[in-house]
Amino acid sequence: MSFKNLSRDNMTLPEKFFSISWPFVFLLCLVAFIGYLSLYSAAGGSNDPWAGPHVMRFAVGLLGLTVTAMIDIRLWMRFAYWIYGLMILALVFVEIKGHIGMGAQRWIDLGFIRLQPSEIMKIVLVLALARFFHGASQEQLKSPVFLLIPIGMALLPFGLVLIQPNLGTALMILFIAAAMLFLGGVNRWYFLAPLGAVAAAGAAIWPFREAFLNWLLSFLHDYQRRRVMTFLDPDTDPLGAGYNIAQSKIALGSGGLTGKGFLQGTQSKLNFLPEKQTDFIFTLFTEEWGFIGGIGLLGLLMLIIFYGYIIAMNCQNQFGRLLVVGIIVNFSLYIFINIGMVMGLLPVVGVPLPMVSHGGSSMMAALFGFGLLMSAHVHRNVKFTRRGLDMA
Repeated sequence: MSFKNLSRDNMTLPEKFFSISWPFVFLLCLVAFIGYLSLYSAAGGSNDPWAGPHVMRFAVGLLGLTVTAMIDIRLWMRFAYWIYGLMILALVFVEIKGHIGMGAQRWIDLGFIRLQPSEIMKIVLVLALARFFHGASQEQLKSPVFLLIPIGMALLPFGLVLIQPNLGTALMILFIAAAMLFLGGVNRWYFLAPLGAVAAAGAAIWPFREAFLNWLLSFLHDYQRRRVMTFLDPDTDPLGAGYNIAQSKIALGSGGLTGKGFLQGTQSKLNFLPEKQTDFIFTLFTEEWGFIGGIGLLGLLMLIIFYGYIIAMNCQNQFGRLLVVGIIVNFSLYIFINIGMVMGLLPVVGVPLPMVSHGGSSMMAALFGFGLLMSAHVHRNVKFTRRGLDMA
């Protein structure tokens, strides 16, 4: 393979650079700026310890996005399985020598950053499954044996992340894999049949639901069990396990229509609001900017999602379409779970708000994913073979 022939229509690097959708990148910058303001406020009007690093990470991630976007989409496809294997090794390394924090072993300490491989794995899984389903025939998609491979590709990282323990991220990996199977053209009956079986089983065990719930909870760690019980009945322990979500709801409601003003949020300033720089940063933002500000941020995030789907529809190859939609599904899950969690609609799990919450791994993973999305956009007219591995 000759690297000098990877560009579509002999596009030069400057041409690729200007082919990047800069309005899309501008939307990402707006979200990151909102994150900066929120982290600045969380620190009481200081760049330390969160807002300054947030800007630096975004700048580095934006550079990485640009480089990723200019790499030929066929090259990403060619090495998709190798990258997947590398991330599996990283997850295994976490289990052996990973950094332990807050009772979980999830990070690799690189000195300048603590990397959480499970965050990157969600993007890499999309990349690998997009390659797997590119060019698959209808006969293959109907074969249960054929589908064992992508299911195994999802279950392996799911299991490695689950034992860290990190139930929230593990479940996101399953949701992303299910979405990729659906987008890949798998027969809908493979989804409807299990859902029907679960519904039938649910009806059968409904009279014994309390005993069944207790049995399920017995498999969880103590802190996970408390989170589920708090979600089911938030008033059972308002000063203990239910404290986080109770304070989050107070902060959300106290912001009113227009908010208390920048740097004026009392719940965050008086440290009633837990994890205000990470999981509950949307609550901090809405306390200061109110319902209007919260809707504005959600609208901006929805605009990114909508823009992503337009990019997917303009891709002339299946691999690019699958890759872009998979990345957008991953981004959407982050938003849905984080917002639902802080509003009490979902159990509390460690899922940040992308490019707003403090966290290097989530920032790098999000921008790497958007870099792949941009690569699909820049090379949207690239012609693939059936399996997409031949590069002219």
